[in-house]
Amino acid sequence: MGVEGNNMAMDSQRFSTGLSYEEYKDQMTRNRDRVDANEKRVTIDPADLAAFRGLDGPIHVLALAEDWCGDVIANLPVLGVLARESGTLDLRVFLRDQNKDLMQRYLNQGKYESIPVFVFFDDTFKELGVFTERPASVTERRAEQRTQIHAEHPEFGEVGGSVDALADDVRAKLTAEITKRREDDVAWANREVVRALRGIVERAAA
Repeated sequence: MGVEGNNMAMDSQRFSTGLSYEEYKDQMTRNRDRVDANEKRVTIDPADLAAFRGLDGPIHVLALAEDWCGDVIANLPVLGVLARESGTLDLRVFLRDQNKDLMQRYLNQGKYESIPVFVFFDDTFKELGVFTERPASVTERRAEQRTQIHAEHPEFGEVGGSVDALADDVRAKLTAEITKRREDDVAWANREVVRALRGIVERAAA
């Protein structure tokens, strides 16, 4: 997680070298179609939008991302839309693998290079809060779905078992089941991301 009060790795000069959200999308070499599709499905509740528009900003948001990561593909578009529609979030994207010093500051559980990471700063670059990977509620829902899928389809084996051990057609069926349930949850998951991000800025303002 973030190092509260230690801003050696980020200041206005370093922050300005990050990519805008549009620049990040333009340099993507894979999954741009998925990002664009996910962005079109993002809707921000008026109450959430009002909360962000009412911020005493600007709020600077650093995003660590890579275009191969499923959680980046799912969640960065939510932040991108929120920044565009609120007008109070100054978003800059840094590629994780080219900014290892930043990644080391925001390791998940102190050891995992999980992305995306969204770090919120005030106008003096005091850190306000950090969002890592996905909301806990989404992780819990995915675990519940995996348990349900395996209960309904014994051919998939035990939950947590090696996917590589499955026959190709069975593995494809499992992937399809997981994808379908996640697709059905997109609107809910997007709302959970917004809720988590709103919580960060509101706690900072309290």
